[in-house]
Amino acid sequence: MSSKYTVPVALSLAIHTVLGAVLLLGDFATPPKPTPTAAPMDPIQAVVIDKSKIEAQLNKIKKKKADDAKKVRDLEKRVAAAKNKRIKEERRIKELEKQRKKKIKEKKAADNAAKKAKAKANAADKLRKQKEKEKKQADKAAADAKAKRLKEEQAAKKAEQLRKKKAAERKRKEQEARERAAQQKLLEQQMAEEMAGRQKARRQQMMTEVGRFQALIGQAIQRHFLIDEATMKGKSCKLTISLAPSGFVTNVVIGKGDRAVCEAAKNAVYKAGTLPVSKDPEVFREMRTISLTVAPDKFN
Repeated sequence: MSSKYTVPVALSLAIHTVLGAVLLLGDFATPPKPTPTAAPMDPIQAVVIDKSKIEAQLNKIKKKKADDAKKVRDLEKRVAAAKNKRIKEERRIKELEKQRKKKIKEKKAADNAAKKAKAKANAADKLRKQKEKEKKQADKAAADAKAKRLKEEQAAKKAEQLRKKKAAERKRKEQEARERAAQQKLLEQQMAEEMAGRQKARRQQMMTEVGRFQALIGQAIQRHFLIDEATMKGKSCKLTISLAPSGFVTNVVIGKGDRAVCEAAKNAVYKAGTLPVSKDPEVFREMRTISLTVAPDKFN
């Protein structure tokens, strides 16, 4: 049993117990009449009754009855009051129970509401944390993207600077190359001109030498040429003579001219056997194969 009901129930039991005891012990009935017995009756004796004592006794009995009646009324009042109090207490207990159940219901509703609110708050907090996490991730991604963009911009800037530097270096080198090429071309031109001049001078020198040796060869042929003035006067013959480096005649080819003059000139060449040649290899190359015209009229 709940502690809320212990005191009211105990009080109700005490009131009922007191009421039962009063009803059992109280002198509310008339004195019982004497039961006749079979014993022999004594002879009736005359008794002198004191009226004042009797009245006093009667008054005492009345007073006692009045007191007892008052006690009964007081007890009934107390019982009624206790009953009313018990009823009120029961009502109060019922009201308290009702309020308790209401409070339990309200508490349950409040607990459910608190639980829902907590769940909602947890969900909101979870959502907030998720959004914070997403925001941090987005901020980090943005920061990473910015850092990457800055890095790429710096790399692009460096690459552009390097490209410009390389382009400037390439232009400088190209300019230097052009200048060197121009200088080289000028130098080569100068060298070519100088070489051409040298070659020309050398050529002139060699041709002079060739001409000199042609004259010497002509003189050698003349020494061995048999002239027939009657048949050779005013006539000539072109010969092509092949020579060895020593001047030895390796071949003679008759070209255009008088046959008699040509035969005589050919025989004169072979009779000479070795013709004068230059010891200079370059000059010799020019006269390895030499062409000359033999005219007997010019021998004199």
